[in-house]
Amino acid sequence: MALNLFVGTIVIGLTVLIHTFGLIAVTHAMGHLVARFRMHGRRSRVVAMISVVMGLFAVMTAEVWLWAGVYRQLGVLPDFETALYFSTITFSTVGYGDVVPAHSWRVLAALEGVNGFLLIGWSTAYLIAAGTRVGPFRVGEHF
Repeated sequence: MALNLFVGTIVIGLTVLIHTFGLIAVTHAMGHLVARFRMHGRRSRVVAMISVVMGLFAVMTAEVWLWAGVYRQLGVLPDFETALYFSTITFSTVGYGDVVPAHSWRVLAALEGVNGFLLIGWSTAYLIAAGTRVGPFRVGEHF
């Protein structure tokens, strides 16, 4: 179990770094796209939101692939495709249960579920903030 906690702590730390710098990059990209196309009004807000959503998907995809790579590297799952599927299901906390890790790695998988839950929540908060600050959902207009 100590190895699970050690590896999980390292991967969680890496995903938090990916998420932090990923959100910074998404913020810069959003500003760059809006400025580059010199859009104003509603169109620029739609472009901003599309860039945020696509950026969030890219950031979370990198995090899921990191977890899948760790599972594969440790030999927890038989091939990368299975590891990627398992990681996606675990990170998103869907947890179908059709693929399960070896008994000795269950805690690591649980840590990924907690990690995914928190990072998806963080992404949701970021998306709402972007939607009310620069996106099409202005405070007082829709709610």
